[in-house]
Amino acid sequence: MLQRVARELLSGLTVAVVALPLAIAFGISATGTPEGALVGLYGAIFAGFFAAVFGGTPGQVTGPTGPITVVATGVIAAHGLESAFVAFVMAGMFQILFGLTRLGSFIRFIPHPVVSGFMGGIALIIILGELDQAGKSFLIVAATIVVMLAAGRVIKSIPASLIALVLITAVLLPAGRWLEDVRIGPLPINTAIDYIGRIPEAVPAVHVPELGGSLIVSLILPALSIALLGSIDSLLTSVVMDNITGGRHRSNRELIGQGLGNIATGLFGGMASAGATVRSVVNIRNGGRGRLSAATHSVILLALVAGLGGVVQYIPLAVLSGILILTAVGMFDWDTMRKAHVSPKGDVLVLFVTMIVTVVVDLTVAVAAGVVLSLIVHGVWSRQRKASVIADGDAAYRIHGPLSFLSADTVFTALPTDGRNLSLNLESVSYLDMSGAKALLTFLDHSDRSGTEVSITEMPAHVEDKLVALATTAQQDKLKTS
Repeated sequence: MLQRVARELLSGLTVAVVALPLAIAFGISATGTPEGALVGLYGAIFAGFFAAVFGGTPGQVTGPTGPITVVATGVIAAHGLESAFVAFVMAGMFQILFGLTRLGSFIRFIPHPVVSGFMGGIALIIILGELDQAGKSFLIVAATIVVMLAAGRVIKSIPASLIALVLITAVLLPAGRWLEDVRIGPLPINTAIDYIGRIPEAVPAVHVPELGGSLIVSLILPALSIALLGSIDSLLTSVVMDNITGGRHRSNRELIGQGLGNIATGLFGGMASAGATVRSVVNIRNGGRGRLSAATHSVILLALVAGLGGVVQYIPLAVLSGILILTAVGMFDWDTMRKAHVSPKGDVLVLFVTMIVTVVVDLTVAVAAGVVLSLIVHGVWSRQRKASVIADGDAAYRIHGPLSFLSADTVFTALPTDGRNLSLNLESVSYLDMSGAKALLTFLDHSDRSGTEVSITEMPAHVEDKLVALATTAQQDKLKTS
């Protein structure tokens, strides 16, 4: 018991170190001012704590994320920071409503290509937003990225973003003025250095903004947009957590926890937040399995904020820009994009349409467009709506119908993984899309880790070709031995 508690606390400390530069960077990016550092930190502190305690995904870490930052930036620009805090509170109320009406269950029907395209679009928006800072301080941004890449390969115990933050800041303190005058031959290198500046050192207090009927009406759509996006972002992270741990999150409870977190962060002057994939994965991989580690990360950040202002003021904005750019690059689903040439053409179309609409139009519109296009593609290629599981005897099952995003979750939650050998017949699978293939491959991985040996007895050529094309090398070996 004591060992488990100690492991949770240490994991919370590690995640806090990872979250610190990201919260500062996302906060400044959303507000466009150095004071935004505190807004981002408060988001990680208050949303992170309440979502950890009341959410439905043990070990999930909540804080400012790329998708939320993109939407929050637009709300702050259009309505001002004080009104944005009201929108964050309203978004939290919407999320609680989503959870109470059990809308969280629909996350299982979002196709994999939509998720990949959505995250890729968000990554492009973040990178495009940092080009101005990269142009002003190219050397610093480039150095930050190089240090993070090198540190990530060599040093595993300390977050690469923190190493780059400390190292580049320490170098620039004595060398900053010299660097601004660096020239290559007759050409000067454009290296203007802007710093965060001092942020207030104080224990946060509840701030209840003045409310008016017209203000609330004007913020309904922005708040709904934040709520929808934050819900999708959080539940996608929950799915990632399930894939790693083999567990199963509670979607609707997670939405209620996220809603309480966003209400709290709005009242304390923090940024709207969502489940953060990178921080959550770091938590799991460092031994955090419960609510304690995620809540500890927020408590540690609160303790740091009380004495952080004097240190944070010396951090160059270009360093944060480099961290954001590399973080955005990591958001792309590179594995799926590398295999686009062997993936179902309809799914590839959905992926890139979702990505383009995310950048050009709107994030929530992009998700809706991607789902609708996926339904059209499914209708073109399959006359049946979804697959079903049929028992063929003791521990023997047959999947009948189209294994797609409409039925993959239902199919594989119906199959047992209790340590017994399992026989799976795929002869009657009439259609397989990217979501169905990913779900099947994930099921095989989880079964292997839980001690359940799955043998595939029959597999038509069109199913085998898609599975082999989309599988990793290790997964391909398992398919060949099934």
